[in-house]
Amino acid sequence: MSDGNFRRELNDAFDAISGSPSPALPDRVRSSLLEGAPERRGPFWIAGLAAAVMAAVIIGILFVANPGNRPANVVPGGTNPTPSASPSPTASTSPDTNLPPFVCASSAPITSPQAPAVAFIDGLRTGTHTGYDRLTVEFNNGQPSSIELRPQSGTTFTRSPRGDTVTLAGRNGILVTIHGADAHTAYTGATDITTSYPSLVEVRVVQDFEGVVQLGLGISGPACYRAFILTSPTRLVIDIQAG
Repeated sequence: MSDGNFRRELNDAFDAISGSPSPALPDRVRSSLLEGAPERRGPFWIAGLAAAVMAAVIIGILFVANPGNRPANVVPGGTNPTPSASPSPTASTSPDTNLPPFVCASSAPITSPQAPAVAFIDGLRTGTHTGYDRLTVEFNNGQPSSIELRPQSGTTFTRSPRGDTVTLAGRNGILVTIHGADAHTAYTGATDITTSYPSLVEVRVVQDFEGVVQLGLGISGPACYRAFILTSPTRLVIDIQAG
């Protein structure tokens, strides 16, 4: 609101409260000034105080009636918001707790009802971890129809279709048979892998013929393992338990 509008509203408010001035007001004021008796001093200052109070009331009314002229709220300086306590992170479950247990004998085949006609192996990888060594067989087009694992005493395996035998490093072995698979179309890596791991010491392809792939595993200790399938990409994971 501009200063001119504010003055007009203030005058209108005074007129509304005090009413129209009396025609005899000038004569009365002149007479009072001429007399100037001491006893009149008290009423004058009381009237002035009353006028000041009345003006304050009117200004307050105008202030309330015009909220746009109020100053904006200001946050006191130097007060920092108290940070809320963040929740403590909960311990995540180790991935190993969701895996199958280790076994030391033949287990039921791992099958897939929606297997491709031929699952192409495109990777053989080994690694060592606390408590086990790992072989990963990766497929580039899905899970094969059937996978079987058979532990054995000794590390001698028969190669097919040749019919001869090979002996791997280690004391015991596991024969991995993968039906509906191919290890020569997409895979170009080594077919005989030796390691210096505590348990899994050698991996060798002993058959890759007519849709059947066999892997011989040479193990330094007991032939105890767990096997499972992971996806994205599809891969067979075989963990050999540390002896």
